[in-house]
Order: sequence, then C-alpha cells, then structure tokens
Amino acid sequence: MMQVVPAFGRIGEENAFAVLARAGALAAQGRDIVNLGIGQPDFPTPAHIVEAGVKALRDGHHGYTPAVGIPPLREAVARDILRRHGVEVSPDSVMVVPGGKVTMFMAILMFGEPGAEILYPDPGFPIYRSMIEFTGATPVPVPIREANGFAVSAQETLSLVTERTRLLIVNSPANPTGGVTPKAEIDALVKGLAAYPDLAVLSDEIYGTMTYDGQAHVSLLGYPELRDRLIYLDGASKTYAMTGWRLGWSVWPKPLYDAARKLAVNSFSCVNAAAQWAGVAALDGPQDCVTEMMAAFDRRRTLIVNGLNAIPSLSCIVPKGAFYAFPNVAGTGWKAKALASALLEEAGVAVIGGPDFGIHGEGYLRLSYANSAENIESALARLADFLARTRPA
Repeated sequence: MMQVVPAFGRIGEENAFAVLARAGALAAQGRDIVNLGIGQPDFPTPAHIVEAGVKALRDGHHGYTPAVGIPPLREAVARDILRRHGVEVSPDSVMVVPGGKVTMFMAILMFGEPGAEILYPDPGFPIYRSMIEFTGATPVPVPIREANGFAVSAQETLSLVTERTRLLIVNSPANPTGGVTPKAEIDALVKGLAAYPDLAVLSDEIYGTMTYDGQAHVSLLGYPELRDRLIYLDGASKTYAMTGWRLGWSVWPKPLYDAARKLAVNSFSCVNAAAQWAGVAALDGPQDCVTEMMAAFDRRRTLIVNGLNAIPSLSCIVPKGAFYAFPNVAGTGWKAKALASALLEEAGVAVIGGPDFGIHGEGYLRLSYANSAENIESALARLADFLARTRPA
C-alpha cells in the first residue's frame, strides 16, 4: 500500500471551505442557505480591472512571465506601498504570488523545522498552524484576547519568545476577529523585538485597506529597524474583490528574496499573465471602488453587531477592521463548533466555529458580513429564532 511521508498527516484545513461546500450541497437539495461563512467580498471585481485582464488576453499575454512577476506590477506594488504607507520599497524586493497563502507557505518553509518554534496569532488564520506543523516546527499560539479588543499584546507576544523561536507571524487587521492593533502596541512590539535580532517577522496585511472609525492601519513596513528581517504579505483578493483571480504579492528582505524566487520557480513558475495586468489596473487605477465597498461593509458592520447584541446570551464587540464579526457565544451553553454545525443544518445559516481558528477560539463564532444587508438580517433572525427554541446539544 502506498504511504506518503508523515508530514502530510500533519496538514490541517481551512474549514471555511468545508462549510462552503456543505452549504452548497444543502442549497443543491433545495434548502434556503444564508452563507456568512466564507471570507469573500460579495461584490464583482470592478469593471476596469476586469477589462484590463481581458485586454491582456486580447493583446497576446498568454505565456510565462518572470517567476517573481512582471515588472509593471512589481512597480505598481511599490507605488501603492508608498501611497498608502509612506514607505519606499524597491520593485526588486517585490514578489508576485498566486494568493496570500503562498507567502505564508514560503516563509514558514524557510524557518520551520523540527526543534524550531514559530509564533502565530490564536485565534488566527488556520493555515498558519497547519503549515507550521507540516514543517515539523512547534507552533506556539499567541493569544488574541477579547479583553484586549482582539489586538496583539506586545508584552504577551514577547514573553513567548525563546532561543528556539525562528519566526513571528503578526496579522492586523485580523482574521477571524476583525481586531486592529493600535500603533502604540505595534511600537512596543517592535521595540521589544530589538532584543531578538535573528527573529524573522511575517506581517500579514491582506486586510490593510479595511479599517473603520478613523482607525489607521499601521504597517510593519514603516519600521526601518525591521526591514532586514520583515516579510510583508498583501494582495488583491480582499481589497479589490479578486479572490478568484489568485493574485497576491509580498515584499522580502534582501537575504531571503532569492530563496523565495527559487521556491516560486520550483512550485508555480509564475502567476498567470492576465491576472497580473489586471493587478496593475487595480493598483494604478481609480480607488473609488475600494471606498464604495468599504462604505458598504461599514453599514453592514453596524447592522450585524447591533443585531448580534440584541440576541439574548450573545455579545459582540465592534470589529475595527476586515469584514468579520466574532461574537462571544459562551452564554448560549453551546460549544462553538456544535452551534455552528446546528445553525447550518437546522437553521440554514453558515458560520464558522471559533475553534477552527485555534484553541483560543472556543466560545466564539465567526460571521462574515461580506454579504448583503438583506442576507445579514435574515441570518440574524434565524440565529435568534434558533437560540430561542433550541437547547444546547
């Protein structure tokens, strides 16, 4: 019988896709399902971006590109970083990749091995832990606490660093909590990291354009003292509603760039050409599409938070970023994953249980408000009705 290497037995999953598949199967059976599970904008990709992709195909961009991305897109990424963060980066430090996960995969492969430790946010994006375990490294969860507004605690993070820690993963604005770490806390974290000059940092800023209430996004790129060990992750999926285009980018410190390039050559060769030209149009074109989407998300944020807090036994702090609400459901008496499953099967509402994002996710659900106001209202009504008439399993 064939046997794969043991490392493959350590790979986890992103349960949002399993929930999406189950919701689709139920819908195919005729069930009315409201999906607040998947982290995907419900808007179409803006027309000028689509047209740029179509034009690229018509213009004959059908072949391989450089493994690190076409120069015009790498230059557009550098301009975008200067515009948004006031930081100059060389296009030669930019790498174009097929989605944000690839940057995570590369960074964790570079630093993960048996005996090493990698710190990651918990609750956090599940692929962090999955890939850490795949490499044989020890995953060390950094608690992301409701009491702290779901922001990173510099003190608690630094307290977990040991002589075996090789990589620290930071995510703000955050999935699944919607937490945004304020500048004072980022300042304290960076100051503390001075004591660990050999510790690499992966900053996942895929939701960097998505903050509310005047809260500024603080990019770790803005700290010169980190630049020689900082890996910056971003992409088009969330900001420009381009999840299916599979277009991400990253900025690498010079000592790591060639290793990342070799991984690209050995794995995906290059990102498809048309998507890259669409990315140029996204970054260099009008940004009113982003403003309009964020205004809609902000209205939905108010709707979903108020609705959740109106349901007895639930409480939900106001997310400061991304498009997720992370309500506390401990007062219902349900375990979070059991509640998520029952809501889908019995009430027709797809959500994600907090434990799918880590050990500190128990007692919470993740609800994506990247959906219409009508669907959010329907989901809230179903959730309230379900909790009013159903006892915990």
